[in-house]
Amino acid sequence: MAKPRNKRLAAAAAIATALAIPAEGLRQFAYYDPPGILTVCYGTTGPEVIKGKKYSLDECKAFLDADMLSAVKMVEACHPGLPEKVLAAFGDAVYNLGPTVACNSTASSYLAMGNYVSACNQLPRWNKASVAGAMVPLPGLTKRREAERLLCLS
Repeated sequence: MAKPRNKRLAAAAAIATALAIPAEGLRQFAYYDPPGILTVCYGTTGPEVIKGKKYSLDECKAFLDADMLSAVKMVEACHPGLPEKVLAAFGDAVYNLGPTVACNSTASSYLAMGNYVSACNQLPRWNKASVAGAMVPLPGLTKRREAERLLCLS
C-alpha cells in the first residue's frame, strides 16, 4: 500500500536530509561557499543568513528541516508521485542546486517519462559550480551527486 502524500514527502525529506548532513557539514557561523554564496549551518542560504551571527544547533536543524521539506515539495510539484527514493535523491539535489535539476533539465524530461534509471544517471552531470567565473567540477559535488545517484537507483 502506498504511503499517504504527506508521509511520503516527510519520509523523502528525512532520507534527503541524511544525504545532506555529511555533504554539507555543519558551520554555525556564516561563511562564503566556493561559488561565493553566504551560507550557514547545513547549507542554508538566503536572507535569514546574517554574516557574523552564530546559529544554535536547534536553529540549524530547523533551517535544514524546513529547507529540505521545501526542496522535496518542489520536486513533487514538478513530478507528482515519484518513488520515495527518487524523490529523496532529487530533493537533495534541489536543496543543493535549486529546482532546475528536477524541473527543467534532461533529468526532468526523464522523470516525466517515468524513466527513473536515466533520470538518476543524469545527476552526476550536476557536479560543477562557478568559481572565478568558470564552471568547474568540485570534489564535494561529485561525491554528493554520486550518493544521490546511488540512492535514486536503489
